[in-house]
Amino acid sequence: MIELYINGSSGRMGTTINDLVNANDEFNVTDNLTSADVVIDFSHSSSTNKIVYSCLKHNIPMVIGTTGLNKDVLENIDIASKTLPIVLAANMSIGVYQLKDSLKSFIKKNKNRVNCSIEETHHLKKLDKPSGTAIEIENLIKDEDTLNLISLSKTVSHRKDDISGIHKVIFIDKDVTYTYTHKAISRDIFGNGALYCAKKVIKLQPDLYTFERIIN
Repeated sequence: MIELYINGSSGRMGTTINDLVNANDEFNVTDNLTSADVVIDFSHSSSTNKIVYSCLKHNIPMVIGTTGLNKDVLENIDIASKTLPIVLAANMSIGVYQLKDSLKSFIKKNKNRVNCSIEETHHLKKLDKPSGTAIEIENLIKDEDTLNLISLSKTVSHRKDDISGIHKVIFIDKDVTYTYTHKAISRDIFGNGALYCAKKVIKLQPDLYTFERIIN
């Protein structure tokens, strides 16, 4: 049984993970950080910073899904990863992983000049704009576009209702429009991804891991 500490347990993702653990015989949620085998963090920047220091003190591997982290927190995470195995991922959905693969394939095959727009929609209480996933997608497009054929417009963010997450990437050339969409129906996909990472990270050497590295 893996002892799991959830940082941000009262939030949307924390609640989702707790519910998934209740139906899972591989994990037990603990309120005692020092007894934890692994920590999953879905909170906010200041809380993430504190839990990184605590995990470093007690040598506890981490899975961090908090987005909107500032430069100082990211630097602290990088420093901690020299001592601890840490997974840092804005999105832990297999579907988003597959979306990124599809985008890489399109960009590799594309020979035309195209305009590209990214749209993301989340629930009203999500504070960071654009989403961490949208930022990752934008960076992926920039990195893969080695021929400089893609003109990226500013990411459009929407906050409405209780939407778990919709990401849409649109490529437009003079003849055709290509649209790639990932729509999360339930937060369970992110929670299951985080739990998968938690099982893997406790067996890894200190380093900073992306979700893609864990999957592969």
